Amino acid sequence: MVSPSDPNARPFPPARPEVEGLQAYSAPLEGRRGLLRLDFNENTVGPSPTVVAAIRAIPADHYAIYPEYDGLREAVAAALHSEAAQWAGAAGAPAPLQPDQIGLFNGVDAAIHALFHAYGAPGDRLLTTAPTFGYYAPCARMQGMAIEAIPYRLPDFAFPLEEVRSALLGPGGDGRPTSAWTPPRILLLCNPNNPTGTRLAAERILELAAAAPHTLVVVDELYEAFTGDSVLPPLLTRPAGDAGASDPFAALPNLLVLRSLAKTAGLAGLRIGFAIGPAAVVDRISRVTGPYDINSFAVTAAQAALADQAYVDGYVAEVLRARDWLLAQLRAAGVRHHADGGNYLLIWPQAAVDDVEARLRQAGILVRSMAGKPLIDGSLRVSLGTTEQMRQFWAAYAAIEGLAAPAS
Repeated sequence: MVSPSDPNARPFPPARPEVEGLQAYSAPLEGRRGLLRLDFNENTVGPSPTVVAAIRAIPADHYAIYPEYDGLREAVAAALHSEAAQWAGAAGAPAPLQPDQIGLFNGVDAAIHALFHAYGAPGDRLLTTAPTFGYYAPCARMQGMAIEAIPYRLPDFAFPLEEVRSALLGPGGDGRPTSAWTPPRILLLCNPNNPTGTRLAAERILELAAAAPHTLVVVDELYEAFTGDSVLPPLLTRPAGDAGASDPFAALPNLLVLRSLAKTAGLAGLRIGFAIGPAAVVDRISRVTGPYDINSFAVTAAQAALADQAYVDGYVAEVLRARDWLLAQLRAAGVRHHADGGNYLLIWPQAAVDDVEARLRQAGILVRSMAGKPLIDGSLRVSLGTTEQMRQFWAAYAAIEGLAAPAS
């Protein structure tokens, strides 16, 4: 194949056809430091001081040692068990997760890539929703998969449950393959959904997984902490007095849950993500990754962050307060907006969306244009930070749009 940038250069070996025709997922990652970051839904203040101290305490000679992961899976399991116990209260006793039910990845993006690499093949089908996180589609296409993306319901971006159920279970309604119909290989749901914030009750997701045993049902829960939408607490919690199977995935061996420490604990720059599911599924996904994909700094930071849940809880509470404050300003000014789950919301400016995005950047504030995206074209996705940060955003946005003076 000849290089398009230099037709006189010697040909290079072409990649697989799926890769040659692939449009890579890309995001404007450069030049963001020193600005108010409301564009990628990250933690906007940084990690716990406990995390910073733990990283600084790593001896210099340990930089030369390959990473060791002993204890990290156990720490994740303990944190999730505590989360489920708090959710259940006196109603039941959470079943324990085992270390082999937790996969470690270089960020959830790497987990998504790995699950497609392990389970997707040419001709297979990905079932998902639209609009949703933009990395799902290229991961499916690089495996030669077909994509069926079902749109959210307007005007409030409600989850298209009946449409998803029909596409998942097929004409027979039981999800079984026939000579004329093959079930989706993967159902991938972002819950709450990025960027619409749409939330689907955990019980409905568990019902979908139970009804479709031939499909890998993946739940991307990067934003669940802000509105408590996780499937894990109800999955792990058994009724009081129930001494049933200790494996919470025994009845749902096709369910996989993705979690991260980027949105709440402030570890986006260190890249650490988790896949929680049946040991056999976690094993298959882990087979297509490298042995040392997660660096030692991320391991140390993750362990420290998991041990400081109070910091995460405090940050989440502040984001929710900031959300309430900003929503009050939007309503008072009559600005069209949409907010549901997650640490972000959508705003439709009166001026051209890309112009508003550019002018906010000139003011030192980064937001994300949703121009061209189905159902939300013309909107800005604005990440939520602290109340002080949202005041800064609102002052700049109101000035750009010529709105009433910002509230104090």
